[in-house]
Amino acid sequence: MDELTVEELKSKIENSEPFTLLDVREPHEYFMSDLEGTTRIPMDELKNRLNELEKDEEIIVMCRSGNRSANAAKMLLENGYKKAFNLKGGINEWAKKIDPTLPEY
Repeated sequence: MDELTVEELKSKIENSEPFTLLDVREPHEYFMSDLEGTTRIPMDELKNRLNELEKDEEIIVMCRSGNRSANAAKMLLENGYKKAFNLKGGINEWAKKIDPTLPEY
């Protein structure tokens, strides 16, 4: 499974590249730290909600630190999604390197 760094994600956002940013954290985590424009499907619901995602789109999966999102990206790839990537380090890495105004948790 391929990974993207937070710097690569920032570049994609700045260049208005088409992709889906899939957040697989639990709803209570969104209130702690969040990125605008995410598609939110908690990890435990993902298998039953795959139909909400386009198989041909690039999907970048994020969570708090990159572990759940790695599993989610693997699940997507196993279910025919060709362009699923894990966001290395998750939102906490984004907070460290890109937007220090976001809290780490």
